[in-house]
Amino acid sequence: MKQSLLSFLMAGALMAVPLRAATPNAARLFGDAIADVVEKNMPAVVVIRTESRQYRVARDRFFGHMYRIPERLAGQGSGVLFKKDGYILTNNHVIDGAEKVEVVFDDGAKYPATVVGKDVHTDLAVVKIEATDKEFPAVEIGDSDTLRVGEFVIALGSPFSLDSSATLGIVSQKGRSIGLLPFEDFIQTDAAVNKGNSGGPLLDVDGRLVGINTVIQTAGVSDGNIGISFAVPVNLAMNVAESIIRTGRWERPWIGILMREVEDGVRIMDVVPDSPAQRAGLLAGDVIRAVDGQAVDASAKVQRSIFRRKIGDPATLTIDRNGASLNLRIVTETMPTPALMLRE
Repeated sequence: MKQSLLSFLMAGALMAVPLRAATPNAARLFGDAIADVVEKNMPAVVVIRTESRQYRVARDRFFGHMYRIPERLAGQGSGVLFKKDGYILTNNHVIDGAEKVEVVFDDGAKYPATVVGKDVHTDLAVVKIEATDKEFPAVEIGDSDTLRVGEFVIALGSPFSLDSSATLGIVSQKGRSIGLLPFEDFIQTDAAVNKGNSGGPLLDVDGRLVGINTVIQTAGVSDGNIGISFAVPVNLAMNVAESIIRTGRWERPWIGILMREVEDGVRIMDVVPDSPAQRAGLLAGDVIRAVDGQAVDASAKVQRSIFRRKIGDPATLTIDRNGASLNLRIVTETMPTPALMLRE
């Protein structure tokens, strides 16, 4: 009986070994998931090559005349297809000044492209492949508002001309402002992003586009990554891109106020005449406490909340007026050109 029981236990142990060995560990499952995302989305990532012209000023050493010498400059960045008919999102600084644009796919296919439009405030641009009769792979659009600090993200692009590169990191923080652009709402990540990654996609672990890689923090290190990079959130990027496709430019949402951070909060210093804010009843001296129920304690947070919307979207501002709390509903409109300098 004892021998029979011992034989039974030994047989069970031997049977258990191959079962445990066949079960993938957590690292393998995670690695496979990341590799699947990269494999699925790399065909939608392109290298953007540009040619531009600049002039070098020279002086004739005999007669002293000044003249300009044209020089051809080559540039390179990254981009991502977000529509199957050939629309590509990238950074404005990738295509700025370009006279010729070419996109190169992961499989080596090359196509000429044209710049549809750009926006300097968000450093975004839309490029369109000229082959209109072809369908291209495109990424799935995610939701950057639901992205959480600590989530894993994947950056794709072509750093230092190393095409089809992938790096992994986490979301370090959201809503970052670093003083580089007129409007900033960056996703901060520690994914390795370097020169040439600009304009490439930032993806979540489900393979959805959550940002456009835009800038790195070098802290004095020439062209190097120190683990801090920034991406434009996809929700803002898609608003800008759709506006550019529709009108050729970003129609910035606007309510028409001048703000200043004071001791008791974000105070409205002035209300533009015949603006959405005036029609909604906002007054100079009102203190903004919240937008759509979300508390705000800085002008940038109010600005960010408005810019995330499309033209015609409403916003409810909770204000303090002489000690009384009021909720005012405002519908955003397109910012008029003379008001581009308003901090809103």
